[in-house]
Amino acid sequence: MYHVQFPKLGWEFDINNKIQIGTLSVYWYGIIIAVGLILAVMYGMANAKRLGVSADKLLNCVIVGVVTGIVGARTYYVLFQWEYYSAHKDKILAINEGGLAIYGGIIGALIGGLIVAKIDKMDIPAVLDVAAVGFFIGQGIGRWGNFFNQEAYGTPTDLIWGMMSEGTNNIAVHPCFLYESVWCLLGALVLHLFSKSKARKYHGQLALIYMVWYGAERTIVEGLRTDSLYIPHTGLRVSQILSIFLMVLGIVLLLVLKSKNYQRIMPYGSEEITINKFKKPVYSVEKTIDENAKEISSHSLAIELPDDIKEEKEEVSELSEKVEISETPETNTTKREKVEEITEISADEAENPDEELFDINSVINDSTKSQPTKKQRKNPRNK
Repeated sequence: MYHVQFPKLGWEFDINNKIQIGTLSVYWYGIIIAVGLILAVMYGMANAKRLGVSADKLLNCVIVGVVTGIVGARTYYVLFQWEYYSAHKDKILAINEGGLAIYGGIIGALIGGLIVAKIDKMDIPAVLDVAAVGFFIGQGIGRWGNFFNQEAYGTPTDLIWGMMSEGTNNIAVHPCFLYESVWCLLGALVLHLFSKSKARKYHGQLALIYMVWYGAERTIVEGLRTDSLYIPHTGLRVSQILSIFLMVLGIVLLLVLKSKNYQRIMPYGSEEITINKFKKPVYSVEKTIDENAKEISSHSLAIELPDDIKEEKEEVSELSEKVEISETPETNTTKREKVEEITEISADEAENPDEELFDINSVINDSTKSQPTKKQRKNPRNK
């Protein structure tokens, strides 16, 4: 039980960091982390196809990623507190006593999830995009678990939102959990809106923005915290150094890919088509037959026609040049219609097809023209 106060705002209340059910203690930290994870997964499943991955395969990545994420979070923490854990090896697996590092969790989740993605032959940059938004949602909500534990706070402050409790030794401090929660939830909103905008050019772009956005915030906030992990025998904060590295790397990659005009957006289930003229990939998303017909309308379709029809077609071509267009009110038949009628009559006589080319544009564009039935093809031409 903690008596939490925000003195300059006039707020004070009591919070309990656990729910007691008989002899079972359920901690709010675990409940909140679980809620954040569920919401992150729900977002990923709902937007997977739009972001370029299979929802079913994504779920496989999540299941493995959760397990490896917990392992990674604990391993990261233990490694940088090895002086203590080397003398208390029985405490290494005691995660119920605390000691999970968020960066370790992210690294572990990525390793496990990407291994599954590679096995399932998923688009890795697209998977990273989904993970980026999911991480922001999970982190933004999960940080409130630190509030219930009254941990992950910062140095003393005179700001109006300074927080104090028994956990802070009744000293007003920076509520670092709040800073990170707000920043991550705002980041989730930014990435969601960006993913729907024309500014998004390629898979992996959201992940790079995540690196810059989160790296910038963590670099600042980590400098305020009093419980940071340090590189052994130095005064360097591990998470701060890692955040600076990720932020710089993200900025460099965004600039490099922008300068190369890199473009690779392919929603899941689409087919890649390379246009040699521009050397850039273009993607068609699960088109229907009609849409595919329009896609190839600029090309010619090879059809087999008999030799005698070839000769007749040449005659029709010569005849079409001699056909006069009637402009009287009684007759609305144009030159084009007369030529088409003659062509149809000639085609009806075909029994054994031979190869000939014709433009498919006429088939697609002239949708009002009815096709001859099987019965009509069998009827001889009236002479």
